[in-house]
Amino acid sequence: MKPDSTDIRACLFDLGGVVIEIDFQRAFNEWASAAGMDSRAIADRFRFDDAYSCHERGEIEASVYFNHLRTSLGIDLSDSEFARGWCAIYVGEMPGIRETLSMLATKLPLYAFTNSNPTHEQFWEVSYRDLLQPFQQVFNSSSLGCRKPELAAFQAVSLEIDIPLVNIMFFDDLQENVDGAVAAGLHAVRVASAEDVRDATTYLWPS
Repeated sequence: MKPDSTDIRACLFDLGGVVIEIDFQRAFNEWASAAGMDSRAIADRFRFDDAYSCHERGEIEASVYFNHLRTSLGIDLSDSEFARGWCAIYVGEMPGIRETLSMLATKLPLYAFTNSNPTHEQFWEVSYRDLLQPFQQVFNSSSLGCRKPELAAFQAVSLEIDIPLVNIMFFDDLQENVDGAVAAGLHAVRVASAEDVRDATTYLWPS
């Protein structure tokens, strides 16, 4: 059942793939170039593994994760070379999302929640400062100590903004995160573009 406008007291957005376009192949290309090897080999070896998840929960520092990558990818790069490639995943703002966020920000509070890490946070806080202005707060999994789609992650955000889960509309590009949000009690929408956000909200707040 679709919520009505009185049900929704805040919107919560994922960043990567919803607000900012990301492409991990760009990291693989950077690392491969620095290592003098074929980027396809890097792509084949890279995994969203336990170390990746631990890094996003803030359980291990960037230096530890980069050391893990040296072993798993078979390349001997410096931490700065890894960080440079790591931040290359950010392509630019998703088409149309700036206008959509500006419109929604006139209706109710907006927040963002990203599974991320300190290296990426330092990058997008500066490079996308203007784009992120409509958000009252951006939550980073590495600061919360838990990540989507874990129930504890959604509960932590709800507690921090003092709005019940059932009164939050959540937007993410990954089905597993949408499913986790629904299980937690949020109204959740899987999106691939700003148009999907507009389609999910225009009936609530007609222009």
